[in-house]
Amino acid sequence: MTHILDELHWRGLVAQTTDEAALRNALDEGPVTYYCGFDPTAPSLHIGNLVQILTMRRLQDAGHRPIALVGGATGLIGDPKMAGERTLNAPELVAGWVERIRLQIQPLLRFDGPDAATMVNNLDWTSGLSAIAFLRDVGQHYRLGTMLAKDTVARRLHSDEGISFTEFSYQILQGMDYRELHLRHGVTLQTGGSDQWGNLLSGVELVRKAEGTAVHALTTPLITKADGTKFGKTEGGAVWLDPELTSPYAFYQFWLNTADADVVNYLKVFSFRTRDEIEALEKEVAERPFAREAQKALAGEVTTLVHGAAATDAVVAASQALFGRGELTSLDEVTLRGAVSELPRVTAKAGDLVVDLMVGAGLVDSKSAARRAVAEGGAYVNNVKVTSDEAALGAGDLLHGRYAVLRRGKKTLAVAASE
Repeated sequence: MTHILDELHWRGLVAQTTDEAALRNALDEGPVTYYCGFDPTAPSLHIGNLVQILTMRRLQDAGHRPIALVGGATGLIGDPKMAGERTLNAPELVAGWVERIRLQIQPLLRFDGPDAATMVNNLDWTSGLSAIAFLRDVGQHYRLGTMLAKDTVARRLHSDEGISFTEFSYQILQGMDYRELHLRHGVTLQTGGSDQWGNLLSGVELVRKAEGTAVHALTTPLITKADGTKFGKTEGGAVWLDPELTSPYAFYQFWLNTADADVVNYLKVFSFRTRDEIEALEKEVAERPFAREAQKALAGEVTTLVHGAAATDAVVAASQALFGRGELTSLDEVTLRGAVSELPRVTAKAGDLVVDLMVGAGLVDSKSAARRAVAEGGAYVNNVKVTSDEAALGAGDLLHGRYAVLRRGKKTLAVAASE
């Protein structure tokens, strides 16, 4: 059986470790209790956070015990950014985000059995802490030279805006989390993204100085595209786990549109397929790239992990129906809304001429071009061929009373939507 550290290396999920040989021994002697933290600085996690949750799941599948920390306290402060102070959100807003994020993490880990996961909130051990106790019990173990040398802090110190004491103190709060979880739950490993390495070391050092115990840290690399551009962004912004912020359809399409150069690496990071399965898909990419089997496997698995099998089935059906390989009328309103949300749009009402809508939606350049598309048999409303250039949108064409899918040829789509 492959050692979990070797598995993580093969999947490209190890960037830095404090002492890999010691960590390997600890994992062999296990089970190891480990944690990863997620700050509620937005109403949802995004697919960058998903790397951490799935890494936690891999360690759990290897027999180790995860603790997912949702930072009700650190979320009130925010990890310093490279440029500019964060906006401090209201405590009530952050508390609401904590609950939303807990619900996103929960389905992705197991909360029963011998390696059951635990969910914690660092507000539980910080809300009652006095300033004096914080300075005496925690602050005494930190040295300013080390704190000032941190990349983000150093850059901010030399900027026009500088850095507030509030954000400067974030690394102490995160270090305190490690110590508290070590004392309360026996945690000896923290995982996180490589951009968090300094904060992870803060906790490792605090546990060593305050408790005289050596503990571990492991980071994953930041995921990038083969062309060097940023992963996890679309024209609409971040790809969120919350279906209200990124619809399951848009989520599925994001993965389906993965470039051939990236898809094998993404399968390693975001799927639980075996090495043999991924190597078989890699061969498919090389020999039959047009079939996009690897992309379909990736999109299906990640969408099912985050949104469930029923949502995946619905978005696959929607994707086929949009291009005439299924019934649009069979799609529920939520799925249809997600499917058309990224399409060019024109406002419509019953009685509008289809040729005018085609022009308004940008499917054609002019009304004469629209008439020509109709004459050539290349104009469709809800996958039904338009046979007359005088055809008008009927009330029954507005699916769920709101949407009509316009298509020119096989692949050019738009949506006519009532206000």
